[in-house]
Amino acid sequence: MPSEFTGKHVTVAGLGVSGVPAAKVLHGLGAHVTVVNDGDDERARAQAAELEALGVTVRLGDGDTLPGGTELIVTAPGWKPDKPLFSAAREAGVPVWGDVELAWRLRGPDAAPWLAVTGTNGKTTTVQMLASILRAAGLRTAAVGNIGVSLLDAVTGDEEYDVLAVELSSYQLHWAPSLRAHSAAVLNIAPDHLDWHGSMEAYVADKGRIYEGNRVACVYNVADKATEDLVREADVEEGCRAIGFTLGAPAPSQLGVVDGILVDRAFVENRQKNAQELAEVSDVNPPAPHNIANALAAAALARAFGVSAAAVRDGLRAFTPDAHRIAHVADVDSVAYVDDSKATNTHAAEASLAAYESIVWIAGGLAKGATFDELVAGAAKRLRGAVLIGADRALIREALARHAPEVPVVDLDRTDTGAMLQAVQEARRLARPGDTVLLAPACASMDMFTNYNKRGDAFAAAVRELGA
Repeated sequence: MPSEFTGKHVTVAGLGVSGVPAAKVLHGLGAHVTVVNDGDDERARAQAAELEALGVTVRLGDGDTLPGGTELIVTAPGWKPDKPLFSAAREAGVPVWGDVELAWRLRGPDAAPWLAVTGTNGKTTTVQMLASILRAAGLRTAAVGNIGVSLLDAVTGDEEYDVLAVELSSYQLHWAPSLRAHSAAVLNIAPDHLDWHGSMEAYVADKGRIYEGNRVACVYNVADKATEDLVREADVEEGCRAIGFTLGAPAPSQLGVVDGILVDRAFVENRQKNAQELAEVSDVNPPAPHNIANALAAAALARAFGVSAAAVRDGLRAFTPDAHRIAHVADVDSVAYVDDSKATNTHAAEASLAAYESIVWIAGGLAKGATFDELVAGAAKRLRGAVLIGADRALIREALARHAPEVPVVDLDRTDTGAMLQAVQEARRLARPGDTVLLAPACASMDMFTNYNKRGDAFAAAVRELGA
């Protein structure tokens, strides 16, 4: 495949995390590379200068016009399918790949297989758990893809791997038509990124691409029928199996939980009668229900690759979650303060709220078109109080008025840097010993913070100030 790029005119759409590596790899393969980019800011100019020094042509401030002679476009995953650039490509018969598709096609004949994960929520944690399990089994691996580590770097670098744990977003899957994983999991499906995909149906279809051509296992969520439907619709290799994961007792060909034990009834002999203990629920950090589901999905993919039960246990014990994912910050006056700033949509917030019995909820931000009635109705009995922040907090306030009118609500009409400290102080006033003050915003952060990390950092700093 690499020789096929020699002399080929390739347009790379977008700079950034994926575009710069793609341009460098293609240039190194002898392609004539032109990079187009919508923006023309300081960062883009610095990246352009780096590429131009190598002999790559860069065109800033115009990402819509198809350069003459283009034979292939390699796009950053976030570029929407309805951009004029892609319309022009379709009219000219020019194929469009993402960087994941390019990485897949550049794999050598003895390349490491991919164990792939997608879903609306939980992807990064599951992929990191999977990589930890694979390492515990003595395998050379890396967590790559949408997790922030370029698949191109993993595929074209000097390090050799036995298997890769690959996180894939719906954007990446949209632009990866020939990807064929060893085994793959769809963790859950909930409305998200509909402005990019155009419809829920298109979003779900792109998630389902991860199952196409799977060789060994298609892992689905028993509690989320949409994921099982995607397995039924997938065109897989002969002998590929559907493997479910559930927080309840597993049926044959499933992984689940029995009396606080994670068990496997899929990759065992005589699965009609037998089950294999994998780990204890207490081995999962944190042992919240949605995180146990993540662990089961990771275990299913690892078991599909032949990993032992002991390695599953050891890998889960060794795993430490990233910051801002249902992270316990501190206890102050017998009240727990938990940072789940990564809960940027209603589906993630629902899972977070389900993990605690009595909650003072800090929520709000940019709703991204979401509605909150179902979320609030499901959590109403657990809510001691709510503190609302951010641009779209009124949507949550109105849902609380409809479905939890007895819950006291503090509405903070401020977006300055001190807003989070006041939110935490108000939550402390509402909380009682034994409660959990939970930052699970159900919204994006960019109205008040650079990203969800900064929002979580502000929460943790405010909690530490309380403790002091």
